[in-house]
Amino acid sequence: MNRYNTPNRLSTDSGKKYYPTFRYPTIVEKTTDVYIIGSFSDRLDNLAYAYYKDPTLWWIIAEANNIGKGDLLVPVGKQIRIPTEITSIIEEYSALNNL
Repeated sequence: MNRYNTPNRLSTDSGKKYYPTFRYPTIVEKTTDVYIIGSFSDRLDNLAYAYYKDPTLWWIIAEANNIGKGDLLVPVGKQIRIPTEITSIIEEYSALNNL
């Protein structure tokens, strides 16, 4: 679910295109989640690719850890939770945003 390829692109009265604000689901902790400690070169998009084979799903890891507001870098030394059961997360994201 690439949040930038959605059909919900809007236009102002003057024709300027923009994306609406997206809402994100609450990502509940599960026993299947994986935990890592952030290292110097870790980025959210690279972790998403490593665990989900899709770098555009970086927002799942960001939301689960309350990080990624303006920066894809993972804080060094911070424990990061990586949800592994993402189907329901993506479905809820789609429902919340009418996708």
